[in-house]
Amino acid sequence: MLDHEFDALFRDLSEQGFSITDGLLPSWLLDALYQDALRAWQAGEFSPARVGHTLQPQRVTSIRGDTIRWLDSEPQNEAQSRFLDWTEALRKELNAQFYLGLQRTEFHYAHYQPGSGYARHIDQHRGQPHRRITLILYLTPDRRPDDGGELCLYRPDAPGEELMRVAPERGRLVLFRSELLPHAVLPARRSRWSMTGWFRNDHVLLRAA
Repeated sequence: MLDHEFDALFRDLSEQGFSITDGLLPSWLLDALYQDALRAWQAGEFSPARVGHTLQPQRVTSIRGDTIRWLDSEPQNEAQSRFLDWTEALRKELNAQFYLGLQRTEFHYAHYQPGSGYARHIDQHRGQPHRRITLILYLTPDRRPDDGGELCLYRPDAPGEELMRVAPERGRLVLFRSELLPHAVLPARRSRWSMTGWFRNDHVLLRAA
């Protein structure tokens, strides 16, 4: 077994198709990313998230209610730079371990206001198979148990059957195969913040949401 910080991630990803890990990223970085997201939100830089094919995305709040702010390919501050450096190291290790041919990443901040959620879906769009690994890093400070916004994972072989619910605790990292796991975000009762994105095996940047 390789002796590095990604061992547990890779073991779980190999055995069950997903991994849930706490404490991988330092507290100062979580704080800095949250403050960066909050600044962007207050500056009006977030946009309503959309669903559907890359070429014809739509805003359907009954399906998806979050707002997002994409990270640029060139980081704008130290927090973004450190996070993107870490995910680049993870991308290379994923390729070394699983031969996925991952070429690039795309990430955005996501903000769910009270009452909003995201209906059950799969991250790999029909006819667009390039999202291979999904990453979610939760950033909400001082989360309480009744704040809602849990990530609900469903069984790949029985998409209507819940596998588990994951509380979006600050610093928790969720990694899963984008084409494998149906999932949903249950309605939030308090603002819910995260960094969300994908490791992709294509070169061209096309964003649907």
